[in-house]
Amino acid sequence: MQARNRTLQLKAGAVALSILGSALCAAAMIRGALPPETAIPVRFVHTVDVYKAKPGDLIRAKTLQVITLPDGMELPKGTVVTGHVVEAQPLRLGPAGAEPQASRLSIHFDQIVHGDATLPVNLSVRALANTLDSDDAENLHYIDESFVDPSVILIGGDEFSPLDKTIKGEDGQVIGYHRRQGVFAPLLDSYDDAPGSNLTCHATRTEQSVSIFSPRACGLYGFVDESLPHTGRRGSGTFTLESRDHSVTLYAGATALLQETAH
Repeated sequence: MQARNRTLQLKAGAVALSILGSALCAAAMIRGALPPETAIPVRFVHTVDVYKAKPGDLIRAKTLQVITLPDGMELPKGTVVTGHVVEAQPLRLGPAGAEPQASRLSIHFDQIVHGDATLPVNLSVRALANTLDSDDAENLHYIDESFVDPSVILIGGDEFSPLDKTIKGEDGQVIGYHRRQGVFAPLLDSYDDAPGSNLTCHATRTEQSVSIFSPRACGLYGFVDESLPHTGRRGSGTFTLESRDHSVTLYAGATALLQETAH
């Protein structure tokens, strides 16, 4: 009996060491660098109002689905991405006849937090959607009154079919699909067609986590009088939402398709 108990204790110890080793390995991996091009769909947790925000204020967002990394590691849905306010400038009126000074909100994301581990990031914004457009991208739409073959209109315009679990482009070709962890697709070459915007988005060599975003999502969605003069590319990691019509507010529930940029 003593020998059997000793064997069970040794086996339990081996399992515990294995679990501890896996946790330490995961912690070590998450402290490394996020691979370039990695897409991270997130939802903003709190409203950011330029009248109340100040540089240094904490920004929190949560991942909309599992993020699968090339080394096989996964970041679960709800993983926290933190950052800070870089600039918060309300709209300022100038002298009579002069254009107002634009309102700007600049944000820089710093790290991903997973348990006790952190992963430094330098993220740009590929697409940004307001709260209403973000909510709508999670609702079913019916093409006609037959109420068959419903679809979800993703941010960026492509349709996701819950029945066959695929994303289809305008030509009907499958450009993404759903599996257990979420919706995945290689990101596609695209551009922001908003007036005055010159933003272009490039294709990725590997499939990415897209959640409620189309693989071709690029630029602003649902923001009528705002522009995105800076996306955080070229290593800056700071994006700017700007308006010459009103003071900028980024409401809780807004979503973004973030993408790791070069450090």
